[in-house]
Amino acid sequence: MSISMDPIGYVNNDVVTPRDDSWAEVESKIIIEQQLAPALAGLNDFSHILVIFWMHQAQPKPPLQRRPQGRVDMPKMGLLAQRAKHRPNPIGTTTVALIKTRGCEVIVRGLDAINGTPVLDIKPYYPDFDRPEEVRTPEWVSRLMTSYF
Repeated sequence: MSISMDPIGYVNNDVVTPRDDSWAEVESKIIIEQQLAPALAGLNDFSHILVIFWMHQAQPKPPLQRRPQGRVDMPKMGLLAQRAKHRPNPIGTTTVALIKTRGCEVIVRGLDAINGTPVLDIKPYYPDFDRPEEVRTPEWVSRLMTSYF
């Protein structure tokens, strides 16, 4: 089966090369296609949104196992047990703070996508859907995330 999608917009920010950390203060504009601007009505009522994007500079056919961020202090894990940018289908999803919408622009903070990244969809953050009550992660995740945001 083949799946085809058209981006709804593109990321505009100052980050031009992929990186593994320091995304918390990155402010990005998502420039939405003009004909989709009416779909943004009501989004400003939310503090956070989920951004689904295509990591267009990801490595094609990545190895199926690797150490997170290539760090020797991390265990070798399967690719689907990581949030790595190199994936079988390079789809990214991040919950970000919504600063505001303005015309065709969605201005956010904390989006870990580089300038020019195609955006596939935007969804409002619903705590009832998006924040499970009990969560389990392996210990290495805490070490990995110390400088990410």
